[in-house]
Formats: sequence, structure tokens, C-alpha cells
Amino acid sequence: MKKSAYNEEEVLSMLQQEETQRQAFEKIVNKYSEQLYWQVRRMVNSHDDANDLMQNVFIKAWLNIDNFRGESRISTWLYRIASNECITFINKKKNEQNISLSDPDAEIAREIEGDAYFNGKSAEGLLQRALSTLPEKQRIVFTLKYFKEMKYETMSKILDTSVGALKASYHIAVKKIATFVEEDI
Repeated sequence: MKKSAYNEEEVLSMLQQEETQRQAFEKIVNKYSEQLYWQVRRMVNSHDDANDLMQNVFIKAWLNIDNFRGESRISTWLYRIASNECITFINKKKNEQNISLSDPDAEIAREIEGDAYFNGKSAEGLLQRALSTLPEKQRIVFTLKYFKEMKYETMSKILDTSVGALKASYHIAVKKIATFVEEDI
């Protein structure tokens, strides 16, 4: 089956009509699944958790599709949903782990080293461990800027934060990651 080209205006028009809404949403899922997966994956470290969160993202998007007004790009809307889902998940996981009784960095490092998709000793594994030490907002900003090469203006819409605050968060995250890598080498 040949994949049809994605046209945002066409998809938005299809979303507004009940008889083509499901088809439009399928196009959205096909277009954004992979890039959203990797965005989520870099924030939560676990393949299984990322898959679960992706399901939540698309369920929330589908349930709220009638509320999407088209004031931003569909990708911006989906990244906002994904970022919120990740923050909720990370906070919930922190509460479940009772961080005061264990070393959260050690737990995350064990997760990464035991993950079939990351080699904990590789550069990617080292970067993932460094990312896991960042507060969730800095982790999201770094991930969007570094991996997705997203513009600060777009991030500002997704995260509902000023461009200046995003630049500061990214700068601090880069310094923390550099320090982590220097200490690990």
C-alpha cells in the first residue's frame, strides 16, 4: 500500500467533517507516530513506558479532536499533549519510587543499562543517563531542541513558556549534561 503525501490543510479540513474525521486522524497518527515516540522515549527511557504514553497521547488527541481549533500546527498540539503526559508520568513514577529511600539516578541507570534498545556504556547510553538527571522541564526543552532541532518559538507554544526561559533552561541543561559526561569519562 502506497503512503499518501501528508497535507496539513487537507487533514485539517478532513478533521472538520464527521465522515472523514477518522481517516484524517489515521493520517495524523501515521505522520507523527515515530517522531513523537522518540520524543517521549528520550524523556522516559523505557520502550514499554514510551509505548504506553504514545497510546495515551493519541487517545487524548482523538478524544479532544473536536476541540482542536487549528490555531497551531497539529504537531505542536501533539507535542504539547506528549510533553504533558511525560511530565505526569515522570512525577507519578517519582512518587511511586519513594525517592527518599533510594538513589533515583542509580535506578534510572539500571533501567537504561538493562534496556535492549540502549547500550548503557555507549555514547547514547551516557547521554540518556545524563538526561535522566535533569529536572523534567529541562529534559523536555533539551530533547526538543537537541534531538528535534525545534525552534524556541515553537517550543514556547508547546510548553506555554517564554522564549527567554526556554533558552535559559536549554543552556543550563547543556552545562549539566557536559558536567555529567566529563565526570563519567
